[in-house]
Amino acid sequence: MNKDQVKGTAEKVKGKVNEAIGRTTGNAKQEIKGEVQQVAGQARKNLGDLKEAVKKA
Repeated sequence: MNKDQVKGTAEKVKGKVNEAIGRTTGNAKQEIKGEVQQVAGQARKNLGDLKEAVKKA
C-alpha cells in the first residue's frame, strides 16, 4: 500500500463519519460534506491503486 491508498481510505472513513453525524443531527451541510469527502477519498485511493499497478507492471 502506498500513501495515496492509505490517505484515500482515511478520507473515506472521515466522510462516512461526517455523513452519519449530519444525518443523525439533521445537518444537511455536514451530510453533504461527508459525501464529498468520501468521493475525494475514493479518487485518491484510485490514484494510489493506479500507481501500484504501474509500479508492478
